[in-house]
Amino acid sequence: MIAALFVQAGGAYFDLEGVDPWPESRDARSYPGPHPVVAHPPCSRWRRLAGLVEARWGHKRGDDGGCFASALGSVRRWGGVLEHPAYSDAWAAHGLLHPPTGGGWVNADFVGGWTCYVEQQRYGHAAKKATWLYAHGVELPALRWGHVPGQKASALVSWCGNRVASGEDRPRLGKKAASATPPEFRAVLLEMARSVERRAA
Repeated sequence: MIAALFVQAGGAYFDLEGVDPWPESRDARSYPGPHPVVAHPPCSRWRRLAGLVEARWGHKRGDDGGCFASALGSVRRWGGVLEHPAYSDAWAAHGLLHPPTGGGWVNADFVGGWTCYVEQQRYGHAAKKATWLYAHGVELPALRWGHVPGQKASALVSWCGNRVASGEDRPRLGKKAASATPPEFRAVLLEMARSVERRAA
């Protein structure tokens, strides 16, 4: 069994054999174990525009109700993988080293964690969706690494006009589509979590 923490209700991790989804209604901060986890803690207080959101609406940067800390703790205790947007401020706030955009797993901390950079468009997402992973206690797979210069996704996730080139006409994804995990990428994350039990055998 794999516990999928902080996932969308009715989303990519529902109705899968061997997967126990924890949407907001179950409060994944209370996950008691003992199964390995795939964690997608909320990112709105940690991403690049968090400072703008704080200045404009008063939502404190990093104030996610302890979700990221809980997800990180679950991954470290039970094994598994955590997914967050690339350049997330949560990495520095929790003492994690930043991975290189060129790809490959690198040491993230001093407790056996690993981190890497991937772009989910290489796994079927309509947007680039640059992502950092944190893994602990798993078999580390070779992934479709890093940034591919010149490769353009078919859609954008940013609604901030100053983040795109002049004349940009690609469609912009809504929040639900932007945050969705492509099935192929979900399969990679679940297989990483399943490897925890293989390593323990």
